[in-house]
Amino acid sequence: MRTLMWATIGLTFACAGGAYGWWDQSWTLALICGALCLHTFLLRDKWKYFRQIAAVLLGLALGICWYQIYHRLHITPAVEQDGQVMTVTAIATDYSYDTAYGQAVEGRSYLGKREYRLLLYLDEEADLRPGDQIQGRFRLRTTLEGADGDYHRSQGIAFLAYPQGTVLCRKDAGTSWREYPAVIRRSLTDLIDRFFPQDTAFFAKALLLGDRSDVDYEANTDFKISGISHVIAVSGFHVSILFSLVYLATGKRRFLTGLIGIPVVVLFAAVAGFTPSITRACIMQILMMAALMLDREYDPATALSFAVLVMLLADPLTVTSVSFQLSVACMAGIFLFSGRIKAWVDGFAIWGDTKGKKWKRRLRAGFSGGISMTLSSMFFTTPLVAWYFGTVSLVGILTNLLTLWVISLVFYGIMVVCLLALVWPWGAAALAWLVSWPVRYVLAVSGALASFPLAAVYTCSIYVAAWLVVCYVLIGVFLVFRERQPHVLICYVILSLGVSLLLSWLEPARDDLRMTVLDVGQGQCVLLQAQDKTYVIDCGGDSDTQAADQAAQTLLSMGIARLDGLIVTHYDRDHAGGVAYLLSRVPADRVFLPPASAEEELQRQILAACGDRGVLVTQDHTLTWGGNCLSIFAPVLSSTSNESGLSVLFEGEDHDILITGDMSALGEELLLRQKQIPDLEALVVGHHGSATSTGEALLAATRPEYAFISVGGDNPYGHPKQEVLDRLERYGCQICRTDISGTIIFRR
Repeated sequence: MRTLMWATIGLTFACAGGAYGWWDQSWTLALICGALCLHTFLLRDKWKYFRQIAAVLLGLALGICWYQIYHRLHITPAVEQDGQVMTVTAIATDYSYDTAYGQAVEGRSYLGKREYRLLLYLDEEADLRPGDQIQGRFRLRTTLEGADGDYHRSQGIAFLAYPQGTVLCRKDAGTSWREYPAVIRRSLTDLIDRFFPQDTAFFAKALLLGDRSDVDYEANTDFKISGISHVIAVSGFHVSILFSLVYLATGKRRFLTGLIGIPVVVLFAAVAGFTPSITRACIMQILMMAALMLDREYDPATALSFAVLVMLLADPLTVTSVSFQLSVACMAGIFLFSGRIKAWVDGFAIWGDTKGKKWKRRLRAGFSGGISMTLSSMFFTTPLVAWYFGTVSLVGILTNLLTLWVISLVFYGIMVVCLLALVWPWGAAALAWLVSWPVRYVLAVSGALASFPLAAVYTCSIYVAAWLVVCYVLIGVFLVFRERQPHVLICYVILSLGVSLLLSWLEPARDDLRMTVLDVGQGQCVLLQAQDKTYVIDCGGDSDTQAADQAAQTLLSMGIARLDGLIVTHYDRDHAGGVAYLLSRVPADRVFLPPASAEEELQRQILAACGDRGVLVTQDHTLTWGGNCLSIFAPVLSSTSNESGLSVLFEGEDHDILITGDMSALGEELLLRQKQIPDLEALVVGHHGSATSTGEALLAATRPEYAFISVGGDNPYGHPKQEVLDRLERYGCQICRTDISGTIIFRR
């Protein structure tokens, strides 16, 4: 059956190649792979590995063919409807939720001859529940092609639907069996909110159901840095806990365990939303229980291969899901390395003679089991986490050892609370109070370890990324040699980490001036460093939290744990949405804010985050150190948010930089009249390249050598406008754009 594993590897690679656009001539490639497969199979007796190679090539050929068929049947019809405005009648499959501009709800609808899943955005509050009907004119945007649809595509959502006029909602349409899991999920979240204290309810919902909607930024950051984010992402860990409960409840009777356990596991997966990670775990657990019922051998590697095969045959685009990739990588690492690591840890001399000492054997088993599971699961997942989230937790092993032993008890406790709530509310409340204490323990451990100065390192530093590559090279060399010395490997890993951190901290200090324009999508975040002083101008982008994470990780990777100042040009979310989040991770000595009306919500959030360090700029501020001068200009107009913002001029010994936020050409002219603006080495182009900013007057007066445009790729505003690019080229500016070059570093 291991042949299935090798064939599945080939099929997975084929689906990934199609989903990520790695090749175009797929039918030709399929024929080539098929021919190579046949040739290799005929030579299988010549070399022992030819059989495995033939299986991989067969999986490649079949996978390429299947992806092409799926593309023609499912993706092509969706792409043909991309951008169209049409009448849509959809059935809500979940409850609606609030967004920054109204509400959104997931639904299903027939578009053409096929049924697709949609995410419908609504301008007004509708408070929809599963089964409600939505009808109206919507502009459709498919997620099945293009990099910006990766997240929704991996969740099975084929279209984003934007309303074009009045939307009618019918709330008495009735609920079908397909929507009942969502109703059960909402009922469970309501029970948890009712019985658990506020400080633990969010964790209980995330642990039991994977509902992270109430997990705040600080807690989520602690989980990520401390290395236990997997606890609040429902996956195989949770399914195994549920299986253990069923196994014990049935008195370890194999047939009865399968008879009860299979529907329980399927129901749990349905209530959790059939996410890719839970679906993978559900299929593998069903295979395990089936093996128990039939008294057959269970092979984890074959079960994992079968689960992957089923999921990719159902939807090849599942391969783009981060949770799917992490889930499969975690299980592969456990199968390959957990036994070896456990044997190595069991061999530690510190255990001494355990004969006749039951407590010492249990301690050794718990410790070695925790270490082996954690390290083996991290082997393949660490590069993925570093790639997608830019974080490598250094305290993850310790955090897992200190917390995982209690997670099972908490999980069982939450389930019992929900069951008791139906028959004995007082008992449920008492148990919820009791279960909350181990939850608080987990939160306390996670927060404490995440606060360590080197709890995590970040791959936005090229030196840290290089260190991670070096680590895997060292591990590869370690696995090749027969005489393995783990302590030598650990010493090399620690030594190389120290070198990478030292280089990450020293390299920026070599520059007299360093300006970093972060790639935050459609937004702006600029880091300004000169002579041991660091200022951040704005922090916002496509996502408030992602912009804050990117800024914080960049600063921390350079050894900067506190800012000398943070400047907000104005209160648009794409400039200020991430400021409060950033301050929770990297505090600032002073925060300079433009004046605003009392109704400005973002200003209130930022002032609450910075406390008495906030400074409302109603007149110009000048900060000087060494040979540098940083001028923060008060608003020159007060007509709109863009015009009533701050602008920043940095003047060094031989370099001058101007940042104007979203100021219009009129505001730029007033700024030139009221302030002394020198010739510029660098200009951060106003309003992301909007046609109304970066006017002729500013360019003629300052003649910037470099023009930096912070802008998101394929943004709906069409930024940067071609007329702005033409103006910049006319004045001899060297143009740098974050949507093309990513994060940009300007140094002197």
